[in-house]
Amino acid sequence: MSFFPGNDPVPGDAFACDAIEHLIIPRSSDIGNFSVRRALPSAKRRLVGPFIFFDRMGPAVLKAGDAMDVRPHPHIGLSTVTYLFDGEIKHRDSLGTELVIAPGDINLMTAGRGIVHSERTPENLRGHPLSISGLQTWLALPERIEEIDPAFAHTAKTELPLFDAGGASGRVVIGSMGGITSPVKSFSETLYVDLTLKPHARFPFDATQEERALYVLEGEIEIAGDRFAADQLLVFRAGDAITLIGGAQGCHVMLFGGAAMDSQKFIWWNFVSSSKERIEQAKEEWRTGRFDIVPGDEEEFVPLPEGR
Repeated sequence: MSFFPGNDPVPGDAFACDAIEHLIIPRSSDIGNFSVRRALPSAKRRLVGPFIFFDRMGPAVLKAGDAMDVRPHPHIGLSTVTYLFDGEIKHRDSLGTELVIAPGDINLMTAGRGIVHSERTPENLRGHPLSISGLQTWLALPERIEEIDPAFAHTAKTELPLFDAGGASGRVVIGSMGGITSPVKSFSETLYVDLTLKPHARFPFDATQEERALYVLEGEIEIAGDRFAADQLLVFRAGDAITLIGGAQGCHVMLFGGAAMDSQKFIWWNFVSSSKERIEQAKEEWRTGRFDIVPGDEEEFVPLPEGR
C-alpha cells in the first residue's frame, strides 16, 4: 500500500482546545478497488515522533474477482508497519519472507539500505468478496542507522498485550502505555496503541511521549469540549495531559507518537533519508535494476514515477 498516490492532507477548521496543535483532514485517493486516506505527511506536519507516513486504507469490500495487487516496489531509510482491522494481505520481500498478515498482527519491515516487497490478496481468497480495512504507517529511522541491513519481523496478535478497564479497551501495538509494553522492537522511542472507548468512557493520554497524535477511525471523540469525527488526525501540544472521552456512540482511535527525530528527514515516493543525495542514489538504483528482487514475485514491479 505504501506506493499509493495521494495528495497532501490539509489543515482542518479552527478548534477551541488549547492542547491540540494541528487538526489535519486527510486527502482521499481512489485506487480503483477502494480508497486510501493519507494523513501524514502534510503541509502543516511532516512527522509525529518517528511516524512520517500515515495511510488509512478502507474500510471497503472488494467485489468478487477484484483483488489487491501491490507490485514489488522499493524502500530505504524507514520501517513500514502494516496493521489490519479486517482482511488479509500476503507479504513477500527481497529477503525471501513470505507470509500472510491477519487482523491484529503486526508486520514491521525495516528497509535500512534497501528492500523490495509486494503486498497482494492471498490466492485462497481470490474470487470472493473481500473486506479490507487497516493502517499503513512508516517509521523514519534515526540517522545513525538509516543504512542498516534490511530486516523483517512479524508479531501475531496473540503476542500483543491487551487492556480493558473503565470502558477503555485495546492493544498496545508498539511501545508502552499504562505499564503495559509491546514485544515489538523499534529503533527509537515509539508509541502505537489501538484504543476503543465505550460511550462517554474516559481515557488519560498522558504527556509521557515527546510528540503525540491520534487518528479517529470510527465514531466520535471528545477532548475538552471539542468533538472530532472519523478520519481526522489530531496532533497534540507537547507536555499537556489530555483526557479522551468517547462520543455518544463510542469511538475507535489509534494513538501514536514518540521521540522527535534526530535530524531533518526528506521523503520522496517510497524513500526516506536525512540526505537528499541518498534519495537520488536510490532513484537511480531502482531505475537501473540494482535493488534485489522478490523471490516468487519477479515478473512485475512498480516503475519509478515519471518525471521525477
